[in-house]
Amino acid sequence: MNILNLIKIAIKALLRNKSRAILTMLGIVIGIASVIAMVSLGQSSTLSVKNQLSSMGSNMIMIMPSNQMRGGVNLGFASAKSLNERDLKSIRANARYVAAITPMVNSSAQLVFGSNNHPGSIQGVDACYLDIRKYELESGIMFDENDVKKFAKVCVIGKTVAKELFTNGENPIGQTVRFGTIPMKVIGILKSKGQNQMGQDQDDVVLAPYTTIQKRFMAITHYNMLFASALSEEQSEMAATEITYILRSTHGIANGSDDDFEIRTQEELLTTMSSITGMLTILLAAIAAISLVVGGIGIMNIMYVTVTERTKEIGLRMSIGAQNRDIMMQFLAESVILSLIGGVIGIIFGLLLSYAGCTLLKWPYVVSQTAIALSFLVCAATGIFFGWYPAKKAANLDPINALRYE
Repeated sequence: MNILNLIKIAIKALLRNKSRAILTMLGIVIGIASVIAMVSLGQSSTLSVKNQLSSMGSNMIMIMPSNQMRGGVNLGFASAKSLNERDLKSIRANARYVAAITPMVNSSAQLVFGSNNHPGSIQGVDACYLDIRKYELESGIMFDENDVKKFAKVCVIGKTVAKELFTNGENPIGQTVRFGTIPMKVIGILKSKGQNQMGQDQDDVVLAPYTTIQKRFMAITHYNMLFASALSEEQSEMAATEITYILRSTHGIANGSDDDFEIRTQEELLTTMSSITGMLTILLAAIAAISLVVGGIGIMNIMYVTVTERTKEIGLRMSIGAQNRDIMMQFLAESVILSLIGGVIGIIFGLLLSYAGCTLLKWPYVVSQTAIALSFLVCAATGIFFGWYPAKKAANLDPINALRYE
């Protein structure tokens, strides 16, 4: 039988029962739309995480002291004092793959300006911190090495802090803000970065020379952390390995002994987050695919009903010369067309759902071409798989019995 004639006959047969055909396609539409939406949203979330990590510095490296144990009790990072000025100087002098490095010391403080106050913390860093963390100044200046050497009482604040403290339209630049009992002069305001992937406000930040925080706030000589940046994202792992070697040498750690520090790269965080979102995407897509199977079963059920309803028609066609193969292809074509039309509609709805979800969640919109292609193939396979048995049953009917069927 001519393929075009076969398609025309199949479409006419489906149009005779429009409502039933639409309801049968509904399962396929829901299944395909769900799979497309889940895969697209999963890829969008992964890209969103990658973009946010890149905004923090894609080649950033974090060096932290290891957790301290005493009497079987984990004292956490706060008690660790394994990072100091000697480590900083060694890395600056010997690390070939490190572009910049800064200490970081952190102190909690109540920020006060006039009658306004804001609970927060102040981070002591070096001048290169902005480059490492990809912060930019909106106005004012960043403190320099001279301020670090003099323990200068100056600071740079984020947009959230500026909004909370300067409520009457004052220009924060040049104003004096009190941190606890210590006055600090605001010399710069950072551009807004919004929330990171953990939901933390990156604009709720106050930066000051690390020596100022060490001497005037905390009376310590060690660092809470070190932030470094590799020469490039591709060289992050080499830089981390290099820093590990330098610190083990500086701390006199023997071969086979555990490090008293930990190193994390953005690449490690990205790999971990991508793995988590990837597994969730697969899980959600698998759950969504269940509705596709249910839709396929619906097609099989309706095709059984169709064969029963059209038994006389089948007998008549056989009596005038139609072969078993022709009858089978006719019903198989109806099943495949039903599935493919539902698949196309499902793909459209899936793209619309994923676009709406990305817009609502403020994620970058990603169209998974692989998911669309696979969905289309799955639709054809579903039509063939679930339509084959009813079509075979129709083809195997005895023409005489079919003509006598009431």
